Amino acid sequence: MRGHGLMQAIARVNRVFRDKPAGLVVDYIGLVQNLKSALGQYSGEDRGQTGIDEAVAVGVLMEKHEVVRAMFHPELARGFDYRPALDTGATPQARLSIMAGALDWVLTMQQDAAAQETSAEAKKLAHRRYADAVVALSKAFALASASDEALTIRDEVGFFQAIRAALLKSAPGEGKKTAAERELAIQQIVSRAVVSTEIVDIMQAAGLDRPDISVLSDEFLAEVREMPMKNLAIEALKKLINGEVRAQSERNVTQAKAFTERLEAAIARYHANALTTAQVLEELIALARAIREARSRGEETGLSDEEIAFYDALADNESARTAMGEPALRVIAHELVASVRGNISVDWTHRASARARMRVLVKRILRKYGYPPDLQDAAVQNVLQQAEALTAAWAI
Repeated sequence: MRGHGLMQAIARVNRVFRDKPAGLVVDYIGLVQNLKSALGQYSGEDRGQTGIDEAVAVGVLMEKHEVVRAMFHPELARGFDYRPALDTGATPQARLSIMAGALDWVLTMQQDAAAQETSAEAKKLAHRRYADAVVALSKAFALASASDEALTIRDEVGFFQAIRAALLKSAPGEGKKTAAERELAIQQIVSRAVVSTEIVDIMQAAGLDRPDISVLSDEFLAEVREMPMKNLAIEALKKLINGEVRAQSERNVTQAKAFTERLEAAIARYHANALTTAQVLEELIALARAIREARSRGEETGLSDEEIAFYDALADNESARTAMGEPALRVIAHELVASVRGNISVDWTHRASARARMRVLVKRILRKYGYPPDLQDAAVQNVLQQAEALTAAWAI
């Protein structure tokens, strides 16, 4: 849009969104230059009521830039100097190494800040401090992106955005982007960021060879333990474990739930400063070993992966394990796999009558082997959830 059409579009937005401040336009695609040209067609009085003062936008930009820059203290010996990564002659490997250091610096800074807070909300804000500051900087940059001042710090803003993106990539609850995160992604595409052509791999940034996730070997875990950047090691191992747990949730719902709760509990204690960096790293290593050992249960017990999944669903309650004993639960699991698989259909999870028949089938098997009556409802629910997870594979 240009000229009169652009001005009409802005006026219409202001009529629809009456709380929108004075025709504010965010320059994600070079709109500012077109707006300035369009304003030339209007009188001085009209121009005074439209748009924003570029000097004000630049002032806000430089203020937000200084806030983020001060978090690194690059000019001080006790700070982290990220500026070599902005050198046009820096190799991708050198930039990645500096990014790894910057990631570890931010993680350490946030953890130290959270340690000084007492309330859970304040601790949460401390862990969000860098990400929120970069969002504010990115919005200010968008408003003043056509100015000379913005061009001089463009690569530095891109570096800050790349660090934030890597942090969000490793944070819990990742998935759908918020509106602010989508705006940031757009800005990263438009801006010629310092690492705009690189993909940040937190495992590579941590200095670790890409591991075989299906193994989680003692050699790899020993390498993680000896890493000098402990906070980054925690994030890398947490990402690795999260990926493995998600994969297990497609095969064994109960086991994946237990591992997820254990991981979240360890990270929550770490953020609450109940665990030191070294202690939480040891807990994550122990959890990784437990995940690895869980895969070998089939060979040790003589059960298939599907039978182990149903066994875990039945043994989720400690009272049931005590009352029934392992041999009896293994027999029930074997019969459940055969019976459920033989009566399953592609759409059974969407039809109430099919789910009811499946529930009756499971209860009949539990009663047949004397499963505790007061624990049957919970066991049936667990078995049905497990059956849902396996439906896609069984229905092929």
